[in-house]
Amino acid sequence: MLDLKFIRENPDVVKNACRVKGFPDPVDEILKLDKRVRVLKTETQTKTAYKNKLTAKIPGADNKARMGYIGASKEVGNEIAADVAELAEKEAALNELLHRVPNIPSPDSPVGPDDTFNVVTAESGAIRKFDFTPRPHWEILDQNNWWMNEKVAEISGSRVYHLMGEAAELDFAIQSYVTQKLIAKGFTFMRVSAVTKPQTIFDAGHFIGSDLSVMNNDVFMLADTDRALAGTSEIVMNSLHRNEILPENALPIKYFGLSNCFRKEAGAAGRDTRGLYRIHEFHKLEQYIFCRPAESDEMYEFILNNLREAVTDLELPNRTINLSTGDMGFNKVKTCDVEVWMPGQSRWGEAGSCSAIGEFQARRTNTRYRENGTNEVKFVATLNNTAIALPRALAFVIENHQNADGSVNVPKKLQPLMGGRKVIGVKK
Repeated sequence: MLDLKFIRENPDVVKNACRVKGFPDPVDEILKLDKRVRVLKTETQTKTAYKNKLTAKIPGADNKARMGYIGASKEVGNEIAADVAELAEKEAALNELLHRVPNIPSPDSPVGPDDTFNVVTAESGAIRKFDFTPRPHWEILDQNNWWMNEKVAEISGSRVYHLMGEAAELDFAIQSYVTQKLIAKGFTFMRVSAVTKPQTIFDAGHFIGSDLSVMNNDVFMLADTDRALAGTSEIVMNSLHRNEILPENALPIKYFGLSNCFRKEAGAAGRDTRGLYRIHEFHKLEQYIFCRPAESDEMYEFILNNLREAVTDLELPNRTINLSTGDMGFNKVKTCDVEVWMPGQSRWGEAGSCSAIGEFQARRTNTRYRENGTNEVKFVATLNNTAIALPRALAFVIENHQNADGSVNVPKKLQPLMGGRKVIGVKK
């Protein structure tokens, strides 16, 4: 969420953010409520001080004066009670509206209402020219008996997968390779549980307003519990330093978490219904950074390049896209997607999304740091980016490295993790 003082001093900036991100503009109502809240606080303090003076006079007063002081004290007490009740109501309404204000987008982000305004900023790796018609990854999985698609759909329903054999080995090799790469870059590796509380999901700032029920279309809630299944380990890592004041010399903190991820994909009805691209449960290595706001741009490039290196190491043609204001989402300052070419489907697919969040999440979790020299306490900035998402990355590898007979070439960086094998599949 944004600082109320910032909204008060920069209403036009906030109004513009609402406009270019496509969210309702609550700024005028926020300012109106803010003014009334401040008036009520002042009046309550003034009346309370007056009531205290009246109360102090009662013990030493004669009977007539005492009754007057008691009556006046009671009357002002009733006024205070009414002010306190109104103050609680107005503060609750103000808090709700503050949670409906989107983050301020970076001037670097293209302005536009949707993904048609996104801008390609970089391309890497040549798109392979096949001397046969490349097939989608699910056909190659079928041919090599690398999954049990129909059986698992019968057991668990749609958008669920079950890998086996060399495909499962390759999936694990990709995960292992990227894990070791990030450890070498100074990240702290953590295995993150997907089970968390809805408030933790809300505090990551992906949803508008303070009503947690708005998450129900996207989040799997665990019935008869106070828990839910997170869609990314970012959710949990964001709250790891909740209500803490970190020393400045501890920053930046670089975490990357491996977790199972669960998403309803309610907004994806009819899209990507086959294969491994859009499923209810997947696993992902997620980069997460706590840093000083002044370091945010540097950390953004750092974690973005880590993802680009990962897909390049897998020998996958990729491009980087700067997302428009209308496509980046509620809590983002700026976002880039890294996409990989999928020759079996003749389209690009998202490999990961790199986002700078500024202080937006830290204000929800009250995560701060103490500045060296001044001892001033400030909010940290946070950033996140995929390191690799699986089995989506497996689908990319299968489609780009397939052979005409249905076998798959193993990327060179993964061959040591695959027992030296250069090709998997088909050998019958």
